[in-house]
Amino acid sequence: MFEFAKPVAKLIKELNKLPGIGPKTAQRLAFHILKYNDKEIQSLTEAIIEAKTLIKLCSQCCNLTDIDPCVICVADNRDKEIICVVEDPRDVVALQRSREYKGLYHVLHGVISPMDNVGPEKLKIKELLQRLRDGHVKEIVMAINPTVEGEATAMYIARLIHPFGINVTRIAHGIPVGGDLEYTDELTLARAFEGRRSMT
Repeated sequence: MFEFAKPVAKLIKELNKLPGIGPKTAQRLAFHILKYNDKEIQSLTEAIIEAKTLIKLCSQCCNLTDIDPCVICVADNRDKEIICVVEDPRDVVALQRSREYKGLYHVLHGVISPMDNVGPEKLKIKELLQRLRDGHVKEIVMAINPTVEGEATAMYIARLIHPFGINVTRIAHGIPVGGDLEYTDELTLARAFEGRRSMT
């Protein structure tokens, strides 16, 4: 059976560790990278090292940033009385793209998942509660993915926030635009009914 040269096999193995990259895609990426000239290889290597070296967590919202506090936390045009709690830094990007939300964020970096040995202490919950102590925040919006773990995490955090007297809301979950009722699962339909609103 044919085997790749050891350096190529090692590159494929490392690329295969990336999320969403299977063995075939890892091979394609490896052979694509091998076609790079020295300048392209150096540029790719520097980009990876720079991102790993310079990116840190914002001391306020725990989002990924190269300056601290991050640009969202220091922006004058953001509503400082509302914090949107999300699971992952990618969720901030998605919400920012909508251009609807104008408040601040807080990134948990995961959800409570006993099966994966992730308890509340491994998330950025303590940091969120610390932000609420000054009394400026009036609303917390839960924008955590509607999975079993996400729902449990949102409920857990809501209970911790309750003594602060802060309004805790959640984004509506329902049928996506262009979706078909026939193929929509029961939980999504239930959430759609919960989030219904008047048309007049």
